[in-house]
Amino acid sequence: MKKNLMKKAVATGLVLTMVMGGASAAFAKGNDHDDRGKGNNNNSYTTSINNGKNNNGKISGNIQIRINFDDLKGAQWAMRYIASLASKQVFEGYEDGTFKPDKSVSRIEAITAAVRLMGLREQAESATEMATKLNFKDADKIPAWAVGYVAVALENDLFTESDDSVQPNKEADRLWATTLLVKALKLESEAKAKMNTQLTFKDAKQIPAGSVGYVAVAIEKGLVDGFEDNTFKPNQNVTRAQLAALLDRTGNQMPDDQNSTAGTVNAAVYNNVLPVTKAGVTTNYVLHPDAFILRNGVKVAASAIQVGDEVKVRSFNNQVVFVEVTKLADANQSFDVVGTLNSTTVDGQGKITSISITQTINGVSQTTIYNVAANVALTGNLGNFTPTHVVELKGQNQVVTTIDVK
Repeated sequence: MKKNLMKKAVATGLVLTMVMGGASAAFAKGNDHDDRGKGNNNNSYTTSINNGKNNNGKISGNIQIRINFDDLKGAQWAMRYIASLASKQVFEGYEDGTFKPDKSVSRIEAITAAVRLMGLREQAESATEMATKLNFKDADKIPAWAVGYVAVALENDLFTESDDSVQPNKEADRLWATTLLVKALKLESEAKAKMNTQLTFKDAKQIPAGSVGYVAVAIEKGLVDGFEDNTFKPNQNVTRAQLAALLDRTGNQMPDDQNSTAGTVNAAVYNNVLPVTKAGVTTNYVLHPDAFILRNGVKVAASAIQVGDEVKVRSFNNQVVFVEVTKLADANQSFDVVGTLNSTTVDGQGKITSISITQTINGVSQTTIYNVAANVALTGNLGNFTPTHVVELKGQNQVVTTIDVK
């Protein structure tokens, strides 16, 4: 996403906080200090979700997972990726409320994120996987909390047969991270088939022959690209902001998880309910009061979502916590809806300024409020223009231009 699209949203200084029983701040356990409670959360925005249970289904304490956008001044472009990943518990912030976007990522952090992206977090954190006796030479260097993640990564071919060390604290470079995520997509055979690809980067000779196919696949899938000077910089360390972008792009290539869906908004948000239609079926999603909503690169209120917007929504504990408008509604899109009149509002001159109707969509009543054009045409049986009677509304860009009373 272009950097300039994010500037307005960052100005709000946003903190996304998720309270998830049994979860822990991603990678914060790997630190040698405790930043808990030391973050500066002034002028912050907070989302709190509580599931009250840990991975074993038992009631547990609330662990806060935060992303503090106050420290994203130099990485505004990454906010969209970071919020998306946090909403599915893949890549989160530190316990002090910061994200540290420019901090280099260690290999163990990247491995952990890749395993979570594959939907294997619960398995990696199970007692069985965490008790695995690893055969790597530096197994004693792997943090206890990460043993299960390394074991699951091994089981899913994220390492090569020749890897005898994990090097958990080594900084991940672009080539290593790119290769890891191509493997996470299960595209290793495709990468091997492209080993003779002629990469056009100026520094292509710095990419080992055995890695060329992985880079080729990553570029083809839109996971990564080169720099403006036509270099790839395979040995450059990956920052947390850069990894967030890589992870989110990779996640978009994977099958949607059960808590995520995409579709088209078919009615305005009302009472915090977002109606989304997919393959002809409409589902009413309940928005968390503090859901993170991104539209046109800017964090917005639920009321800014428009009919016709194509959206991706992600739920947690039966509430939508993240909404991204992936395609804006056509500004000139027309609509024609029929429903039961609830009420109207008028201005000082007696002109109708808004109208509320109720429709039944897939057996569920949905009330929608529409703005009314100043020159609206009122037609039909005007004597029935009272609550409980049926009306047909026509218009464009969510503004009613014709009211036909049935």
